[in-house]
Amino acid sequence: MKSTLFNMVAVLFTVTLVASAGVGAVNMITADAIAEANALATTQAVQNVLPEFDNTEISEQTIDDMTIVVYTATKGADTVGYAVETMSKNGFGGAIRLMVGFGADGKILNVNVLQQAETPGLGTKMADEGNPLLASIQNKNSWEVDFKVKKDGGELDALTAATISSRAYYEAVARAYEAYKVACGYQESADSVSGATATASSNAQKGGQNE
Repeated sequence: MKSTLFNMVAVLFTVTLVASAGVGAVNMITADAIAEANALATTQAVQNVLPEFDNTEISEQTIDDMTIVVYTATKGADTVGYAVETMSKNGFGGAIRLMVGFGADGKILNVNVLQQAETPGLGTKMADEGNPLLASIQNKNSWEVDFKVKKDGGELDALTAATISSRAYYEAVARAYEAYKVACGYQESADSVSGATATASSNAQKGGQNE
């Protein structure tokens, strides 16, 4: 009996050890693949929001307790633009992350959505080509833009039935603008950006619509 019990315990221990090692190996392989995919997506996003460049210098800022990454792009001796990886925690589905491109003159060149978990068919449209959010700010001088939707007294368009998502998008762009001002030397430190205070749970309407 003792021998049988010992054998069972030994076998169980061996199986558990092998399984754990296998899971650990898979996690290591998966983590490396995910990290590589994220790095490639970030590189592509920087290229998508900026004019042609040779090199980038990476710097980080902390704004509203969030890490904002700035890629200062140069071609030869000239700075051609700034790509800012920014975010908001106030999306309808949680955090959203954007890559915002600014020209050396401060013009908003382009925006790429890196991460979002918004309502399909509503807030997810922020990632569509030519969406109303991008159209409202693209090629505008950043210092002339008040990053508010019309519903909040601003002049910017919102996605239909997705005001919360739209607010979060513009909040993230506004935070990118603050980082840009520091990166280009306009000011020494970034100002705080006040985001939408409404939460998804308190503002969800019947049918799950996002305002």
